[in-house]
Amino acid sequence: MYQSLPRGLYAITPNDVADSDTLIDLAREALEGGARTLQYRASSVDALERDVAVQLRGLCTELSACFIINDDPMLALDCGADGVHLGRRDMSVSHARQLLGNHSIIGVSCYDELDRVLRAERADASYVALGSFFHSRTKPDAVRADLALLGEAVARSSLPVVTIGGITPENGAPLVEAGAHAIAAISGLFSSPDVKAAAGDYRALFD
Repeated sequence: MYQSLPRGLYAITPNDVADSDTLIDLAREALEGGARTLQYRASSVDALERDVAVQLRGLCTELSACFIINDDPMLALDCGADGVHLGRRDMSVSHARQLLGNHSIIGVSCYDELDRVLRAERADASYVALGSFFHSRTKPDAVRADLALLGEAVARSSLPVVTIGGITPENGAPLVEAGAHAIAAISGLFSSPDVKAAAGDYRALFD
């Protein structure tokens, strides 16, 4: 299992996929194309979602990728994920750490707030996420972050910074140059007609 977040493309599963088999096929394409981390956003926590989480865990193990569950530390524990990603209204970092253990990866959404980055570091988070850096089709009303905030977060915190929000292979290079440890992608990756090729284009930003 991973104990720190890999550098590179951080793929986040979309919620608008017709069925679980299609979702798993898309995840495989993303990972084979070069995604280093896969985050599963379960729309609910039922038997089907748990089964999908277990299958994705197996896929990530097969392809040597880090597997993160969004929002739900209990699901992360149940399926043996590498960690969990927490938002503003989720469980605290300290509570998640008690539940999942010292070696689990715990990420925190920090939106456009440097103070939240610094609090996450003090709380023993593993990484932080900033954004939206561009207009996001997934979250069109998301707050905006900018390069200045990214640079300050990188300078003032030792935590890896994941950037998110409307990032494409065409606009992502300045974020990597400013210190982004990973780029998170949903629609920019999974809405592509060739997910594997799109993942390779994101990966190239870090080569």
